[in-house]
Amino acid sequence: MNDVSGAGDTVPSPHPRLPSEASMALLAERSVWRAMWNGLRSRCPSCGTGGLFDGFIRVSDACPHCGEALHHHRADDAPPYIVMMIVGHVVVAIMLLYEITMSPALWLHAAIFLPLTVLMSLILMRPTKGALVGLQWANLMHGFDPEYAGGDV
Repeated sequence: MNDVSGAGDTVPSPHPRLPSEASMALLAERSVWRAMWNGLRSRCPSCGTGGLFDGFIRVSDACPHCGEALHHHRADDAPPYIVMMIVGHVVVAIMLLYEITMSPALWLHAAIFLPLTVLMSLILMRPTKGALVGLQWANLMHGFDPEYAGGDV
């Protein structure tokens, strides 16, 4: 931490950490689109060969093919929010169109659109999380930066 108070106290600098030349060179080597595409396919963002997940949405600690550390990811709640936005827009649009053209009973709406919502959410969760892990890897976010010391910067 930088001493910006002048009194010998250590307080955080108001300026974010600037990336070093080594980090900038590493960023230039990593393609964001390729890493996200690999993540969408549930593959390692680095090599594109090894699997990204241990379970349904649990990310492996490391790539089984190239050994790239993947435990640094911080996808957290972002994938469900993105999936909810996509599924909500698609399902509501189809539901409104169906209601306007066919005027079915409410039980029919529930019988069609509840399973559709659940199915779409389950299908989209892994690719969405994989793409976010790929994005974090490509942009050296969190622990994917070799110079990252931890904590929120």
